[in-house]
Amino acid sequence: MSKLRQPRIAIIGGGTGLPVLLRGLKTYPVDITAIVTVADDGGSSGRLRDELNIPAPGDVRNVLAALSEVEPLVEQMFQHRFDNADHLSGHALGNLILAAMTSITGDFVHAIQEMSKVLNVKGQVLPSANQSVVLHAELDDGEIVTGESKIPYSGKRIKRVFLSPEHIEPPKETLEAIRNADMILMGPGSLYTSILPNLVVPSIAEEIANSKATKMYICNLMTQAGETLNYTASDHLKVLNEHLGSRCVDTILVNNEEIPPHLKLKYKEEYAQPVIFDIKRLEKLGVKVIKENIVSIHNNRVRHDTVAVASIIYSLINKSGLHVSSVNG
Repeated sequence: MSKLRQPRIAIIGGGTGLPVLLRGLKTYPVDITAIVTVADDGGSSGRLRDELNIPAPGDVRNVLAALSEVEPLVEQMFQHRFDNADHLSGHALGNLILAAMTSITGDFVHAIQEMSKVLNVKGQVLPSANQSVVLHAELDDGEIVTGESKIPYSGKRIKRVFLSPEHIEPPKETLEAIRNADMILMGPGSLYTSILPNLVVPSIAEEIANSKATKMYICNLMTQAGETLNYTASDHLKVLNEHLGSRCVDTILVNNEEIPPHLKLKYKEEYAQPVIFDIKRLEKLGVKVIKENIVSIHNNRVRHDTVAVASIIYSLINKSGLHVSSVNG
């Protein structure tokens, strides 16, 4: 007897962009795997990484919260950050719980799996590496900047990013999720410090290149000072291709909506501006370009509209026929 199988989506990223996307996508009948960077070295996450020699838990914590289906108070507790508490000050409770669970189970992936049960997470959350890693950037002039939090402050154009130690084994579950995916999504999020730290883990880029899945990049709405100053959409895509080692992305989702003038001025003060969507250059790179209104404004910040983006992704799944896949059971 055969039954319908939900389409499998592997979503790769970190930072604030990935949780925004996941909150919308989890409302659809899809099998989600979020593959999350562990290269964060700032704040609570970085302190725990350095003190306990574990993968940085912060981005994973935010993704677990986004995919959780628990009472709001439980999610609020998981995300609670201590203030004025000496050694606890600045730590997020969820980071401490993940660190404790890693100590108990002896394995970060296992710790995430156990926390996923507690938080009733829809889908699965996996790190791109199961060990403590450090992100480095090589700048255009050859200088090397070490540390994810320091990279945006170099004041120079970034040539590439890479990780240490040299030999990093991605979890087998992460590679399997990419291998079995019907669709692979990259972004949105900081290009060099949220998305690429996943793609430069050995074997991950190779699995993406070999995959027959639809591969989509959800392009950022705004440039980012210190990372993508004056970058167009095709510049973002070229950087992805260079780090992946091939033209892996076949579809790009770009914004077709005008950013309000007062927000443009606000971002200009931060040396940021709306990403220019240079459609002709994108098409020369061989990608299908999807232009939609995908902007949402939160607290005077430009964000992707989670409902709109999730709807676009699911409509692509429907058009491709992935939703009618079947398995024997």
